[in-house]
Amino acid sequence: MELLGIAVVCEGTSQAVSEAEPLRQKRPGAKRSGMEISMAKFTFRGGVHPYDGKELSKNKPMKAVLPKGDLVYPLSQHIGAPAQPIVKKGDPVLAGQKIAEANGFVSAPVYATVSGTVKAIEPRRVVTGDMVMSIVVENDLLYEEVAYPTPKPLEKMSREEILTAVREAGIVGMGGAGFPTHVKLSVKEPEKISYVIANCAECEPYLTSDYRRMIEEPEKLVGGLKVILQLFPNARGVLAVEDNKPDCIRTLNRLVQDEERISVASLKTKYPQGSERQLIYAVTGRAIHSAMLPADVGCIVDNVDTVVAVNQAVREGKPLMNRIVTVTGEAVKEPQNFIVRIGTNYHELIEEAGGFLVEPEKIVSGGPMMGFALFDLDVPTTKTASALLCLTKDEVSALEPSACINCGRCAQVCPGRVIPKLLAEYAEHHDLEQFVAHDGMECCECGCCSYICPAKRPLTQAIKSARKIVLAERKKK
Repeated sequence: MELLGIAVVCEGTSQAVSEAEPLRQKRPGAKRSGMEISMAKFTFRGGVHPYDGKELSKNKPMKAVLPKGDLVYPLSQHIGAPAQPIVKKGDPVLAGQKIAEANGFVSAPVYATVSGTVKAIEPRRVVTGDMVMSIVVENDLLYEEVAYPTPKPLEKMSREEILTAVREAGIVGMGGAGFPTHVKLSVKEPEKISYVIANCAECEPYLTSDYRRMIEEPEKLVGGLKVILQLFPNARGVLAVEDNKPDCIRTLNRLVQDEERISVASLKTKYPQGSERQLIYAVTGRAIHSAMLPADVGCIVDNVDTVVAVNQAVREGKPLMNRIVTVTGEAVKEPQNFIVRIGTNYHELIEEAGGFLVEPEKIVSGGPMMGFALFDLDVPTTKTASALLCLTKDEVSALEPSACINCGRCAQVCPGRVIPKLLAEYAEHHDLEQFVAHDGMECCECGCCSYICPAKRPLTQAIKSARKIVLAERKKK
């Protein structure tokens, strides 16, 4: 496909897409001698290079946080049916105890992360602003934990036993999507999966949780990738890392130098390199659209924390109870990477980071490109909470949009290869038929178009709203 007369080519090489496939195929299976592999860094068409802000927390080691107040566990922390409570008000609970059961195949259980007493089962607000039915546990500050069963050695576990362990652990996509991991791994024809990609790009500005995990606990990441490869006999494992993390690349290369089925892919640093579609294309040369799943092109993609959680569930028999959360931004006194027990209130994380240097103008759950702006910190961390970003200036609200100057920059940077300016116009005029006809559903809502627009038009916001309406209409039908 060509857009605005620009041929789609791989950056860092003169090869056209049709010629690039064999080169990408060589990378995952390339032979290593313990040294970093030198090769062209493949990527995707489009993308931007925003200020990354990672220096604020990059060198801060992971630090465990013990919650002090009540813990709130939303029953919808994943795509699919909400979990079903199996406790009631007044029940005592221990850390690691299941308190809500998966309510269907596309669902995930929820576990208590502290010991205490069930205080209520009621609607509570979450980062998106929605009120979600939640289990509230009064923390007894003892942090007593259940005894976990000793799992079988990995090599003696069947495919079904591995999938059951992942499902029972309540693992979901922890990069933000929240899709139940056991569903993703339960493909009908596992022999047709040729790549299992660990998404180590962490391209979103300010976020450093995956980086710290790779630096401090790389063995758990590689161990989790081995677990997933056990499910797919013909697949190669790829640790896909942006080249702005050379220390991670060196560390991971050393760990996998003797692994026949695992290699490290060094990717060009560019946002949104970690987006699933763009990552698959960068690593394999295979393209997917909105109506496809990665498995349709023989790929499985999982975030760093998700892969580590799989390792813990299968090798240690422990459910998903914590995750790494980056608390950062110019308004924070001591930016940190916290090991957070799911259900912990965001207020407590700010206190652990030393409070605010100055009162922030804007607080975002997640990164600045795809996160959710918060109006209240009285919300719990969830399985998909990656960061709390506190900014001294709300630059977006201060912008004054003007008329489109038809410069074409939004189309040039769009990784979805659509024309955002046109889609935004259809969205603003509520012309959903034309919006769909011009591939509006191919937008990945990355924000590149809004970022690059010289007229400061809220292109992504308009397109995102139209996509929600279209999806809602389809669901009704």
